[in-house]
Amino acid sequence: MNSLLNVGNTGTPLTILEKSTYAQWLKSQNQSAQNWLEKTSYQGEGLALLPSFSVGTEGSLSQAIFVVDDASHYFSCGNLITQLPLGQYKLEATPEHQQAICFAWLIGAYQFSSYKTDHKEKKLPSLTVEEPTLVSNAIKYAEATALVRDLVNTPAADMMPENLGDTAQSLVDSFGGKLSQIIGDDLLTQNYPTIHAVGRASANQPRLIDFTWGNKQHPQITLVGKGVCFDSGGLDLKPSAGMRNMKKDMGGAAHVLGLARLIMSHDLPIYLRVLIPAVENAVSSNAMRPGDVITTRKGLTVEIDNTDAEGRLVLCDALAEAENDKPDLIIDFATLTGAMRVALGTELPGFFSTNDEIAEGITNAGSKINDPVWRMPLYQPYNDLFKSSIADMTNCSSGPFGGAITAALYLQKFISKETNWVHFDVMAFNVRPLSGRPLGGEAFGIRAVFDYLQIKYN
Repeated sequence: MNSLLNVGNTGTPLTILEKSTYAQWLKSQNQSAQNWLEKTSYQGEGLALLPSFSVGTEGSLSQAIFVVDDASHYFSCGNLITQLPLGQYKLEATPEHQQAICFAWLIGAYQFSSYKTDHKEKKLPSLTVEEPTLVSNAIKYAEATALVRDLVNTPAADMMPENLGDTAQSLVDSFGGKLSQIIGDDLLTQNYPTIHAVGRASANQPRLIDFTWGNKQHPQITLVGKGVCFDSGGLDLKPSAGMRNMKKDMGGAAHVLGLARLIMSHDLPIYLRVLIPAVENAVSSNAMRPGDVITTRKGLTVEIDNTDAEGRLVLCDALAEAENDKPDLIIDFATLTGAMRVALGTELPGFFSTNDEIAEGITNAGSKINDPVWRMPLYQPYNDLFKSSIADMTNCSSGPFGGAITAALYLQKFISKETNWVHFDVMAFNVRPLSGRPLGGEAFGIRAVFDYLQIKYN
């Protein structure tokens, strides 16, 4: 990505305008440019290429313009890099729009082509920008987003618990920190029984990935990510349509790794801990059964009502561990419920929080950078829906309604009342192509959370 966006002031001028300012801009252009745009029926929307009319350079590209509704939107220019002819361009745009444009320029170059044998990497144009900080920030945001997308897009055969562990190790190698993993039956000896129960049926051993970074004297933030690398549903087997894209069920882990990359690349003054319970929910003779009772790390007993409600099981042990440090804030990400998609659709991630100020801060941060999030209620009366006749609770509610809320309430049972906690229930996948957002893996909410943390801790 570094080669696509550089600090400088050379190249063919690329002017990015909003529709509301196009008429005024047009009046400021020479007559030749005005005539060209008129004769080519350009309507003041999208891309226009203007040739040179100077003697000796006739026909060469003199400038490009790109007109959008809202140039401050972080995806308005998401397809621009693939529309322009090859070459080097220099950005000409109002200062308040340039950060969004730089991010969109880079993220629009994203493609996942590792498995295409006939793929030829398309050469793309480059952009120069005068302000070094804009370039540096855009690269960091785009690289974090691309990391999430890559992890989610990778087929499950190549993205099992050990592969997630390798990715975490790569981040530690790049930015420093310490990593440990608890693997297989060691999860039982070290008291992570629900992570083990969900993952024990797979040939790919379950594990808890745990890494830390930063200065212990700084405020601690702990990130927890659901790492179900493939979800068959267990013995409560999913139908084929529901299982088709379950490689994305480790999207929560991908999100916390992307968010961790943002935090570390910006050297945010916090002490970071990342916990990823990584499993495959498979079917075998030793698979977890409906009706089994498991004693969790916290000591609460859980009756398994449905083996396809496994994400909350792996998360609850990790959240109980996260509590031990008494961090300033625990944030978890998970592809947890279809109910959240019914409530908010696939492109708006819902979240729950025990702290109103933090919830408002994350929401406001996201709205400023086009990373929208929506707060959902932790409606306590629904806790009655978890009653079990033989255990402290079941792992899912007794009815089909309010599934995103009841899943969050289940997790809240493993968080103490005084803990600041945020739980994200995300899709992690684009089901339709949009500007700068192709079909497939997607990062939702990580820029919103990072910008909130940056405002709070910088």
